[in-house]
Amino acid sequence: MALSLQITFREMDPSPALETRIREKAARLERLAPDIERCHVTIGAPHQHHRQGRLFCVRIALHGPGCDIAVTREGQADHAHGDAFVALRDALDAALRQAEDQACRPDRRGAHHAPALDLPEMAHGRVARFIVGEDCGFIETDDGREVYFHRNSVAAHGFDRLRPGDPVRLSIAEGEQGTQATIVHPADQGH
Repeated sequence: MALSLQITFREMDPSPALETRIREKAARLERLAPDIERCHVTIGAPHQHHRQGRLFCVRIALHGPGCDIAVTREGQADHAHGDAFVALRDALDAALRQAEDQACRPDRRGAHHAPALDLPEMAHGRVARFIVGEDCGFIETDDGREVYFHRNSVAAHGFDRLRPGDPVRLSIAEGEQGTQATIVHPADQGH
């Protein structure tokens, strides 16, 4: 089933580069969560902040049988959202994590369990260390790479339960600042 994608720009000019990034992420979402039928992404810069400048807000709504997900990433909570691509990445990653989490639950009709998502790119590793005073750290993968991760990339709000040495599964992507985990599953989640 083809994913119906709607993109809305609010209080800003449409950006072909942002639209391209949204379409790339939507294609990945469609592969990983094929039950999602509709995706509406709204990105905007609602107002100028005196100290932080223009902060972007991203809203994502996903709809499918037994699956309704809404994610909002407001710029006020994260100064990094002065970059529209960072705000977009954070919101899309959160939507993907929620879609994955809901795929493992019984659907609302109670007739059957939704199929688990096929995540062939998941790597295995252990939490290497945290950066003191920050909501991030590094994971050492089984193949010896060191991968950055942020609180927002940990599924099911599990960041505070992680400790150095804990085993994890993670999805890895190359970002503007190097290799980073887009989704981290603590091993105790049973995914």
